[in-house]
Amino acid sequence: MLKYFNIAVIGFGLIIAIVLIKYKPIYKVSISGEEVGYIESKEDFVENIKENMTKETTKNIDTIEIEQEPEYELKLVNRTLKTNEEQVIENIEENAIITYKYYEIAVNNETVDSVNTIEEAEELVNYMKEENQDEELDLTIVEKYTQEEQEVDTIQDIEVAKVEIQEKVTEEIEKQKEQERIDAMPEVNGIKLANIPVSGTITSRYGVGSRIRRGAHTGLDISAKTGTPIQVVANGTVTFASTSGAYGKLVKVDHGNGVETWYAHTSKMYVKPGQEVTAGEIIAAVGSTGNSTGPHLHLEIRINGEHINPQKYLYN
Repeated sequence: MLKYFNIAVIGFGLIIAIVLIKYKPIYKVSISGEEVGYIESKEDFVENIKENMTKETTKNIDTIEIEQEPEYELKLVNRTLKTNEEQVIENIEENAIITYKYYEIAVNNETVDSVNTIEEAEELVNYMKEENQDEELDLTIVEKYTQEEQEVDTIQDIEVAKVEIQEKVTEEIEKQKEQERIDAMPEVNGIKLANIPVSGTITSRYGVGSRIRRGAHTGLDISAKTGTPIQVVANGTVTFASTSGAYGKLVKVDHGNGVETWYAHTSKMYVKPGQEVTAGEIIAAVGSTGNSTGPHLHLEIRINGEHINPQKYLYN
């Protein structure tokens, strides 16, 4: 019996040897039941998948998820059959979902630029705070995720981001200062008076009497050289631009809410009735037309037709 057993073992060994000479063990890889190729080592192949999927673009990769996991089946195949790992990896990559992570920098809740890492984002924010430490700025970092590789490929260098963010910061600082200026503007019946019409010396105040007028003064007289530009004090619509008796050449502007401003004794008028004007726009030039003792601007502010003291709001 031992003799026969030995013969059987030797025979079986010979069969195995002959089989291994002609065949080899490899893994068949399938995705969703469909054969995609053959590989030699399952363990090495799994590592190769990870390496291959990150070697093209390692930047910003957060997670790699294979939607359809490969199935591996050990088989004996003819030794002439060649493995095709690269092609198998390509097939698997087509079913992979790569999620990328990057960081947006927002200034006052408005996204300005993006960087690759949290370290770069923190460096940028700290740099901006140091450069603009006297200003009140809301600088925030927002963690973002995407499956679009193009989004992270277009992220610029941190030095470029610094320039772009500083430009936005400067713009926001200017906006803040402009808003502060607007908030500090005097207000008449809800209408902001953005600026004085001319710089000069007040020669006659509101409400005073004079030998050259019948009643109390209805406005404010500001002395200035003939031809000095007169700026409209707020946005509005020109309602009158013509000669009007003692007022001489007179411009009237309606600002809404019943508020109207009058600019009298001008030497020239640069606007016409119906024309829209913006605060600070030049509408006329100082003169001495009408009932006037010298070049000056007679400024009136009226609410629903009733004149009020301009000096309460301007030339304080």
